Amino acid sequence: MTDIKGAHPDGIVITTCAQRPDLIPRLHEISDGWPPFMTHDAIANALFDQVADDFPAYCVVATDSDRVVARGLSVPFDAGSEDRTELPARGWDRVLVWAYADLRHRTPPTTASAIEIAVDTDYLGRGLSPRMLAALGDAVRRQGFDTLLAPVRPNAKQSRPTTPMADYVRDTRGDGLPTDPWLRVHVRAGGVVERIAPASMTISGSLAEWREWTGLPFDRDGDVVVPGALVPVHCDTAHDHAVYVEPNVWVRHRLDIGAGVHRLPSGGRLCPQSPDGLD
Repeated sequence: MTDIKGAHPDGIVITTCAQRPDLIPRLHEISDGWPPFMTHDAIANALFDQVADDFPAYCVVATDSDRVVARGLSVPFDAGSEDRTELPARGWDRVLVWAYADLRHRTPPTTASAIEIAVDTDYLGRGLSPRMLAALGDAVRRQGFDTLLAPVRPNAKQSRPTTPMADYVRDTRGDGLPTDPWLRVHVRAGGVVERIAPASMTISGSLAEWREWTGLPFDRDGDVVVPGALVPVHCDTAHDHAVYVEPNVWVRHRLDIGAGVHRLPSGGRLCPQSPDGLD
């Protein structure tokens, strides 16, 4: 068996889940740091845990000896059908539903979208995020696609929840790179921002559920700033519910389908979900 990226001096090996199906049940062993409320997206709860089983050639896993330290998931879907687009406004939720509808109806896919890149918190700051992104590109390229799309979640935006996403992604450092660490990974990898996905994930629940998820009172109408949320959560006390609608950033990565092993190009302009503490 040949791994997708080859051995690395630090001993971490990245393979597709098709190459290591024995690791699929262990993909969620990593400590990924997601805030508790993010585990209550209804579409994610219905479909997310099946992705590696159903699309193993589109997913990658990193191991350090016998320890699973990172995962990268993507799904193929048909963007050419009526009422579809490559970059839907409902981003993450929409492409996951489309991928499973296409799988059920045996509809040939036309492109692929990243769903998640997650690195164990013990391995942040080691440069593993860009390696996982490149490996995910390799996996998609090997399935015959020249593009990897991604509804990117700029994690550091949680520190500026009231800033519109369109404004946030334009913020850069003095060297021209984005202020957001995860966006910087994608910029350096050559990703290009195409548009905002304004309703990429939707999480709703009763006020009691939101209190349990966040530890906050949720006792006043209006917007509630929640740690880990990219935008405020809207609270409606009269109707006893609160709703979080998360925007993401649609990014396109071009893949070199003529290469033996894909490398995401360096440079580029702007462009899921795992800052690695990189400068």
